[in-house]
Amino acid sequence: MSASPPAAPSAAERFLSVRRPFEVGYWLVTCLLSAVGNSATAWMDVQRAGLDYARWEVVAWETSSAVALLALVPAVAWFTARWPVHLDNWVRRLPLYALASVAWSLSHVGLMVGMRALVYRLHGLEYAFGNDYLYEYLKDARTFLGIVVLMHGYRILVRRLQGEASLLSAPDDAPPLEPVERPERFLVRKLGREFLVAAADIEWVQAAGNYANLHVRNKVYPLRSTLSDLQARLDPARFVRVHRSHLVNLSAIASIEPLDSGDARIHLHDGTVVPCSRRYREPLRALAG
Repeated sequence: MSASPPAAPSAAERFLSVRRPFEVGYWLVTCLLSAVGNSATAWMDVQRAGLDYARWEVVAWETSSAVALLALVPAVAWFTARWPVHLDNWVRRLPLYALASVAWSLSHVGLMVGMRALVYRLHGLEYAFGNDYLYEYLKDARTFLGIVVLMHGYRILVRRLQGEASLLSAPDDAPPLEPVERPERFLVRKLGREFLVAAADIEWVQAAGNYANLHVRNKVYPLRSTLSDLQARLDPARFVRVHRSHLVNLSAIASIEPLDSGDARIHLHDGTVVPCSRRYREPLRALAG
């Protein structure tokens, strides 16, 4: 009797498989269109007002702004992932994000002015920025807010597509079926559906800001928890810390590759390679043995 063919990947799975190239491409195309579009409209304004600026100057202004924004996108992505905003913490996060908007603006202006000064110098001229910091900050603050909202909304969408895990809570009118402190299963919500994932099936866990990503059979389910809190709830005889941002299931380990630096690479049965810091290498070998 022949085995049934594997199910075709869903639209969500196809998107998740190209998620990183999509994200990089989105920002590249967005900044390119911004540079081209803003250069065209700014040149129209210069001509309409009869100002004495060369076309290359206008292009340098708008392109430098777009390139500076593109250079700062990874920093904003890291910041918003490290300190995400939720309904229960947005008031506490406001001062932090206000300070971040100032840092964003100063960085954006610094990069932008530096690139403009270089272009002007290549043309034998000096670039004068003036004292328009408040004006630039007001523009940059709006841009920063837009990027923050976009990144948070996008991450919510991604979590819905790949499924978000949560701990099972104890029922109100009966004792729990399993220890809440040492969960044997996790509840995963994905596109309106709910299913359970056994803790023993988790192959490895990676910290991602305020989330811990559970890797199960080539699927990733984010759990809103720190790695340390999750480690305290998982079976210590099965899950071991191997890195400041990684846990592994001992049963998923195929081999441990020592490195000259004292660190190691952990090869899992599915081909995944997980880093192991030197401080965890000997305890891991003892447990694995």
